[in-house]
Amino acid sequence: MAERVWTVRDALEWIVGYLQAKGDEQPRRSAEWLLSAATGLSRVEVYAYHDRPLSPDERAYLRSAVRRRAAGEPLQIVTGEMPFRHLVIRVRPGVFIPRPETEVLVEVAVRALGDVEQPLVAEPCTGSGCVAASIAHELPGARVVATDVSETAVDTARQNALYAKVDDRVQVLHGDLLEPVLAQPSSSGAFDAVVSNPPYVPRGELADLPEEVARHEPRAALDGGEDGCEVARRIVRQAIELLKPGGFVALELAEDRASAFAEEISAVLCEVAVVKDLTGRDRIVVGKKREASGR
Repeated sequence: MAERVWTVRDALEWIVGYLQAKGDEQPRRSAEWLLSAATGLSRVEVYAYHDRPLSPDERAYLRSAVRRRAAGEPLQIVTGEMPFRHLVIRVRPGVFIPRPETEVLVEVAVRALGDVEQPLVAEPCTGSGCVAASIAHELPGARVVATDVSETAVDTARQNALYAKVDDRVQVLHGDLLEPVLAQPSSSGAFDAVVSNPPYVPRGELADLPEEVARHEPRAALDGGEDGCEVARRIVRQAIELLKPGGFVALELAEDRASAFAEEISAVLCEVAVVKDLTGRDRIVVGKKREASGR
């Protein structure tokens, strides 16, 4: 008997039902992503070409990928990539998965640097490198020095800069926060911006994170210290040395801490403001280094 021919539609319906039974909260979205990764079709084309037969290799990939997703592995890790603003970012185990709200962080930075001819940007806690690569991609004159304490993240960020064709303007260094940047000659007072999505989950709340996050995201990318702002404070202290007068810091923080942190850093930065994310929650804290006169 001839083996059954599976079409894209057959696979979509089966995956949706299987993942729903396994407790996936968005089984159709998962099925679309997995089929897109298996076939090379966009999520729209999955429906337009629903009668397209699947090859044996595509079916084999799907069997493995669906099992991994059903076991709770994040979609982005299963497929190895995700869309982020105008780029496709590669991700892998051990590297923090970019979130949609971080796209707002990039938007804030790009808008603020739009009139700077050749901006120099530092980005600690780069993770996948999505922020560094996006800023360089959207501002052709920009140079970005990114850092991460994780060697896996450094390697991934370098690869994403290469994929985005901005590796000539994105340098990724291994080290703690801005220390590798401060160690470079002539770095003091040279930067137009410090942009970061640092760890911001309070240590006491790590145990309450969803299992998918707790099991598959690196703890170092989540742990923001006792109040969730310890890493952000260190970045601000280091940024003041790196920035030109009038240069700015932009940090992504937890929605319930952004306003309080903005008030706190008003003691050392000026024009401090809070920007809301895509869902209207306080998310991005921005502040400028005071001019040399201190006024």
